[in-house]
Amino acid sequence: MASKKGARLIITIECTECRTNTNKRTSGVSRYTTTKNRRNTTARLEIKKFCPHCNTHTVHKEIK
Repeated sequence: MASKKGARLIITIECTECRTNTNKRTSGVSRYTTTKNRRNTTARLEIKKFCPHCNTHTVHKEIK
């Protein structure tokens, strides 16, 4: 069975505040996985999501 290469990709998004902030609640980096359509969204994805390490909503950017 040949697998098709679809339009949807599984990507990982990471908190931008956890990388730079040393005064956070716990150590670590918040990461989420999601999917995006590679044909409609060609740029890197940025979403505001809750970070349990910073204990606030922060911008999460797509990582490779």
